[in-house]
Amino acid sequence: MKRLLTLVLATFILTLISSTALADGHTATVAECIEMSKKAAEAILKDQDAALADISRKDGPFVWKDSYVFVMDLKGKMLAHPMKPGLMKMDSLLSTPDKNPTEPKMLFVDLVVTAGTAGEGWVEYMWPKPGSTEPSIKETYVYRVPGTSMFTAAGIYR
Repeated sequence: MKRLLTLVLATFILTLISSTALADGHTATVAECIEMSKKAAEAILKDQDAALADISRKDGPFVWKDSYVFVMDLKGKMLAHPMKPGLMKMDSLLSTPDKNPTEPKMLFVDLVVTAGTAGEGWVEYMWPKPGSTEPSIKETYVYRVPGTSMFTAAGIYR
C-alpha cells in the first residue's frame, strides 16, 4: 500500500511539473518581448515597407506564443498590428482608452510618451489576449526605432 501511495504521489507531482512546463512553453516571456521588439526595429531600419507588412501578418515572424509585435508612430498612429488591423485605419489612437471596465486609461498616450521620452520601457494596461474578448492585464515593452518617429512594442499577459 505504501508503494502504491508513493507511486500515485510521484505521478501526481510529475504531472503537475510537466503541465506547468507545458503552460510556460505557450506564454511569452519578458526577454522574448524585448528581443522581438528590437528585432522588429532592426527589420524596419533595413526595409520599412517589408517589415511593416511582416509585422502586420497574423502568421508572420513577429507573432509567437501568446504575443505579437505592433508598431506605432509618435503621433499615435498604428502602423502595423497583426491581431487588430482595424487599429491601423485610425489617424490617431491617443484618445482611445484601454479595456479596463472600471478605470480606463489612455494606453496609447502612455506608449507614445514612453517611446518619445525614455526611448524604451514598460507600460501596463488592460487588453484582451489574442482570441479573447475579456480584458487581461498586459505589460508591454516599448522600443523606439533609432533615428525614426516609430516604435515597436510587444507584451506579456498576466
